[in-house]
Amino acid sequence: MSQKTSSLTYKRILLKLSGEALCSQHVGFGIDAEMVRRIASEIKRVHDLGVEVALVTGGGNIWRGADAAATGIDRATADYMGMLATVMNSLALQDAMEKLGMVTRVQTAIEMPPVAEPFIRRRAQRHLEKGRIVILAAGSGNPFFTTDTAAALRGVELNAQVLLKATKVDGVYDDDPMRNPDARKFEELSYMRALNMGLKVMDSTALSLCKDNHLPIVVFDLNQEGALEAIIRGEKRGSLVHDMEEPWWDVR
Repeated sequence: MSQKTSSLTYKRILLKLSGEALCSQHVGFGIDAEMVRRIASEIKRVHDLGVEVALVTGGGNIWRGADAAATGIDRATADYMGMLATVMNSLALQDAMEKLGMVTRVQTAIEMPPVAEPFIRRRAQRHLEKGRIVILAAGSGNPFFTTDTAAALRGVELNAQVLLKATKVDGVYDDDPMRNPDARKFEELSYMRALNMGLKVMDSTALSLCKDNHLPIVVFDLNQEGALEAIIRGEKRGSLVHDMEEPWWDVR
């Protein structure tokens, strides 16, 4: 372990970005170059500390498969279209990060050799060991699975120490804090509580995968400057979902 990373809480992370994180908050659609640059800068701060970073992006700023399916498009087809949207987001992030001096590799779950490498676990691990940022696109490559599930899967496959989910709020609440000012924030909670209460941490498939493989999840607000670095350094930000003992009557 290098002296540079010995004091850090996490040395290898899986960062999950929603597609909405890449678009202007005023427009709510597309890719906003300034937002992408700001996210790239936040990632650079932790990468410069020696942290190994793998990244999974959503595609909701361009296309939402589940919503499109409701309009009559075949669900599998709609999901494949969503996977392509994540590739567009990944290439935008790659461009922004490389302009800041970071070495990156985009790997896709659906092969498209002129654009990116195919996802190969051992190759991705080697990239991380060499200090390259690995951007994982096209979800899991399978319809009916969310990019949250893809993030959990890749986090487990790549032996990440934590799954960091960047959202628009600063953690997990028992209700929507945007609508309910009395919503209660959880500083930490167990996987079972999150599942049983139906909290919007991740979908149940992703959450169960993290639970079964003991991959902790930190839900945080990426719009808070320096939040990502603070978490890496061990500061309490957002909400931590992990293995913890809770009274059986309180896990509801």
